[in-house]
Amino acid sequence: MDHSIQQRNSQGHTRNKSGARPSRPRSSTKGPLDADEAPVISPISSQAARFSSSRQAGSRTSSPLPRSPAPRSPAPSTAPVTSKDFSFLLRPEIYHQISPLSVPTPFRNPARQPSPETPIPDLLSHGHFRAAAIAAVQALTSSPVSATTAAAHPPANPTDHARIFELLYTRLACLCLIDATPLAAQESKALEDLNSAFYLDPLSGAHLVPWALRVLGVRLQAIGFGDPRRAVMSYYELAREARLQIARAGKAHDHSAAELWKQRLAELGVKVASALIEMDDLAAAAEHLATLGDGNQPFKVGGDGRLAMSRSLLWLHLGDVEAARRCVKDGKGGETGESIVDALADMADGEYEAALEKWETLRHTMEENDVQDEMVGVNLTVCLLYTGRMAEARDILEGLVDAGQASHTLLFNLSTMYELCTDRHKNLKMRLAERVASKQPTSQGWEKTNADFKL
Repeated sequence: MDHSIQQRNSQGHTRNKSGARPSRPRSSTKGPLDADEAPVISPISSQAARFSSSRQAGSRTSSPLPRSPAPRSPAPSTAPVTSKDFSFLLRPEIYHQISPLSVPTPFRNPARQPSPETPIPDLLSHGHFRAAAIAAVQALTSSPVSATTAAAHPPANPTDHARIFELLYTRLACLCLIDATPLAAQESKALEDLNSAFYLDPLSGAHLVPWALRVLGVRLQAIGFGDPRRAVMSYYELAREARLQIARAGKAHDHSAAELWKQRLAELGVKVASALIEMDDLAAAAEHLATLGDGNQPFKVGGDGRLAMSRSLLWLHLGDVEAARRCVKDGKGGETGESIVDALADMADGEYEAALEKWETLRHTMEENDVQDEMVGVNLTVCLLYTGRMAEARDILEGLVDAGQASHTLLFNLSTMYELCTDRHKNLKMRLAERVASKQPTSQGWEKTNADFKL
């Protein structure tokens, strides 16, 4: 052994002759948000290895590579098996009461409210997000109001991590949908560090928390802890994991998994830009957006150019209309997406007459195909308002409500129209709330808040 050590030491102190060696250009580098096939060292894998060795010292187990944590992954996968105790997420003091006072009176009518025994999937499919958030907490904290409610929402087992995280995601997502994001941010703090080794399966190293909850938790925890920079760093941690999974899927020739992780990586790039904008670091957001490519693959998801549209809208938010147009030109965002961005760019430049013509053309084209797009109608009415045609704009918005549309943007703009038209706008707003409450529930959300109607 001493002889081998001396050999290594002697080799370490020798100098190579500086002869003529062939030189090559410096290799190009890529950032953690770029999709490439080069293997990278995953912080999650290293943490899992340390955690496993500390829990099972002296034992060796061979396990397959961790699969995608996404529950809707098309590829079949074996769920991680663990007996970890997640009872710290089942404490009632974590969760807040949801006040019904923010809901207009027509929506609080007991005849229109779902029964407490309604299963959570049915509540979600009918847009009863507040009731679904309450039901999720009842299952998490084992606090049903009756025996029938307990049967519909059975208490979660502290070791059933799959159901706990499913209920927790339902709770946080529904709070965001009912405009209670501050409450969701406070409740998400109970998860603490989602990148810690505690959330890894000790055998396979797979992450126990679904991808959707991890991504949602990044923004909510940044709000809850009052540290917006935390979101950017956490997105980059997720991006490193995504690049690792892309490399592994490429080696295994699993093209569906590779495309799934490339899609997730592209979405993380857009979310980083959005987080920088929320930090008011517009210069960094613009510089980051410029590094995300030209809108070609993998930014086109499912062929609809959704991510190309997202990047274009971020450029509009930053005030660079030409960059916004470049993101969707040549069919990158689809023909409809290019027309929408073109009209929005005219509105950003104050060219409301030109934008009005483009919105009207787009609306007529969609109506010929039996499509009534709410977003197109709302932007059309904004242009009508700025060109002095308020009565026509109000009629279009009311027509959208009669057709079953009821988004926050639509109701807020129509309530603004009422304020501009008459001093007795409160009665008009209450009648509008009654009309919306009388509609059949849909998965887009039935119950509204006072802020939707500016009450």
